This record gives sequence, C-alpha cells and structure tokens, in this order.
Amino acid sequence: MHPHLSRLSAALAAVDDETETIASWGRKLAAVLTGGGRLLACGNGGSAAEAQHLTAELVGRFRDDRRPYAAIPLHADTSSVSAIANDFGAREVYARQVRAHGRPGDVLMCLSTSGSSPNVLAAALAARECGLTTWALTGPGPNPLTDLCDDALPVAAADTATVQEVHLAVIHMLCHALEEACA
Repeated sequence: MHPHLSRLSAALAAVDDETETIASWGRKLAAVLTGGGRLLACGNGGSAAEAQHLTAELVGRFRDDRRPYAAIPLHADTSSVSAIANDFGAREVYARQVRAHGRPGDVLMCLSTSGSSPNVLAAALAARECGLTTWALTGPGPNPLTDLCDDALPVAAADTATVQEVHLAVIHMLCHALEEACA
C-alpha cells in the first residue's frame, strides 16, 4: 500500500472510535438548524476549504432533498475578510464575524490542523462570549483549540494532508447524522 494511503487508513481507523461523538454532533446540529439557528464555520487554507464544504452540504444538500439550513463559511466573504484584516488585524477576521452573525445557541465549527491558528482561537473565544456552542476538528491533541472548545475531535496524524482528508470524512459523517436526525 502507498505510504499516504497507509497513514490515511490508520487515521480513519482511529476516528472510528469517535462515531458516537460525530452522531451526537449531528443530532445537536439538526436541532439547532431546524430550530432556526445557524452554523458558522472557520479555518485557514485547506481547513477553510473544508469549512466551506461543510456549509455547502448544509445550504445545498448532502444526500436527502430537504430545506436549506443556515450555514456560513466565515472566510468566504472576501470584502469583510479584507476590511476586518485591514482595520483590526488578521487575528480578528473570524472573531468579528462571529460577533456579528452568531447568536446564543448557534454552533461554531473550528477547523485547524495545528489547533493553534490565532484567528481560529479568537473566533472560538468570541463564540464562547456570545453563547455559541464550539466544536473543533484539529490535528493531534491536546492543542489550544481542543482546550478552548466545548467539544473537539483531534485527528492523531502528523501529516497535514491526512488530517484534512479525515476531516472531510468526519464532515460527511456529520452531515449523514444530521440528515438522519432530521428525517
């Protein structure tokens, strides 16, 4: 087997132990979204792409045809991102948007392969201050983000690509659990 596939296989096998956590997140998120709440998601680079993938599955659909749910990828509003970075600094890019869009009871999904991205940590702090539930998908834990969020799923893989690929699998499992809970 190719070394990349071996690393991915081992990381996926370890995440199988987190199936109930992911299902629990799906049920909680279903209750939030069907109750009129929203999901905010943030990350940098590949993690931003994963955050946007998650929100697209919720606004569009994963498998089942259903009503769209409120889900916002915080990196995707380039005008806001550039204005906030210019006026307040890169650390505040997501935190300021959490304060603007987040409401008590909403969920913030933080994605970070390092678990130490300053702007993602600031978003989690802002979410806590605003009464949002915070979840993290990270690389190996413990890390500052897993310690800061209400719940976290760290992926014990040293390779960034492997962590991101496992995050995508977790996102799909989360969407499946959400749609099951909404059925």
